[in-house]
Amino acid sequence: MQQWLTPQALRLAPSAGLPFRPPQRIAAPELSLGRIGPLEVRLAAKSSDIKRAQKLRYKVFYRDGDAIADAATLLARRDKDAFDKVCDHLLVVDHAAKPSMRGRQPVVGTYRLLRQDIAETRGGFYSENEFDIATLTDRHAQLRFLELGRSCVLPPYRTKRTMELLWHGIWSYVRRHRMDVMIGCASLQGTDPDRLALQLSFLHHFARAPQAWRASAHGSRYVEMNRMAKEAIDAKAALRELPPLIKGYLRVGAVIGDGAVIDHQFGTIDVLVVMPVSAIADRYIEHFGGNAGRHVV
Repeated sequence: MQQWLTPQALRLAPSAGLPFRPPQRIAAPELSLGRIGPLEVRLAAKSSDIKRAQKLRYKVFYRDGDAIADAATLLARRDKDAFDKVCDHLLVVDHAAKPSMRGRQPVVGTYRLLRQDIAETRGGFYSENEFDIATLTDRHAQLRFLELGRSCVLPPYRTKRTMELLWHGIWSYVRRHRMDVMIGCASLQGTDPDRLALQLSFLHHFARAPQAWRASAHGSRYVEMNRMAKEAIDAKAALRELPPLIKGYLRVGAVIGDGAVIDHQFGTIDVLVVMPVSAIADRYIEHFGGNAGRHVV
């Protein structure tokens, strides 16, 4: 499972009435991508940073979530796989929180980023386990793809402020590395397609990628998303049921691939999200800054 938009991991909470202010530019090393008050988004600098992200993922996905841990994961108390070593990791750090016994400020949010040039030399994208990504990248051989995954945020930090900061970090990274397309798997909670028929059918009929940007679930794992006739769908009800971040990505300009995949380990049904940078609405480009100058260090 590519934990990109997991509803349980990233469901937004009220921001306690705090006014939102865009990230300020800060004088810091290149690893730092932006800051809002005490919260900073930056790239992991060393293996100990990655371990902190893995521990956070374990808390959200396994300890507090529905994922089923194997013996090695239970012993390590970290969510880890071979991709962690070849990915970049975005971290959200709270500088106002109580430091750990080692004097480190806690990591409260994370995202895993895998560039195509790295993936092609290390066995491909993680999402290729579920979807035919190669056909999509071959169709757009002149473009550079970025896979987003393994994202999670601690419950007290699931606010607009934190999510804006993560998005600023991703946008900074996209601009820095001149990426053209973002891909990743969005997760709907549950493994029964019939119980998720409204959400899956809505995505199929109203957000399906045009042929040029479409990638399909692998045949052996393919789950039909078209479970209701278009005219039978209550669009408002479907939108209410969709995870907030899936709705957010659709607003920005993302489209959905063909077919879904059941991930029994994580207790979810995954769909593929494809977001060409060229399709991102102008108002969002202006908000984040055309060259990421509002938040890049």
